Amino acid sequence: MKASTLSFRLAILFIITGIGMGIGMAASQDHSLMPVHAHVNLLGWVSMFLFGLYYERRPALDVKRLALVQVGVWAFGTVTLNAAVAALHLGHAGAEPIAGLSSLVVMAGALLFAYFVFRPERVSAPEQTLRMTPAE
Repeated sequence: MKASTLSFRLAILFIITGIGMGIGMAASQDHSLMPVHAHVNLLGWVSMFLFGLYYERRPALDVKRLALVQVGVWAFGTVTLNAAVAALHLGHAGAEPIAGLSSLVVMAGALLFAYFVFRPERVSAPEQTLRMTPAE
């Protein structure tokens, strides 16, 4: 599987989760999990979708195992961070270490993505597309 495909698929799962949370909070009039809702939408939906666009524009990188690892690390960190933040907002103070550790996992995903963005241009540049011009 390509990194872009995995990113887009996970982004869709995150936005469905985020919308479901929003609907649930509105229906119950209990907005105590609003920070989790925001994290699901931003770290999950928005970031994953942007990763997908980046990888899709760089076909050589899109098929690299390390790109898949980056997406997986980010997704795992996002899920565990959101679970821990939800637990904290529901009064479970014991989730604090999990939130801290999962924040570091998300940071590892960000640093790995930064590596791809800042690596030499010859490796990370979008591939040239063939442009066709009409004959005269």
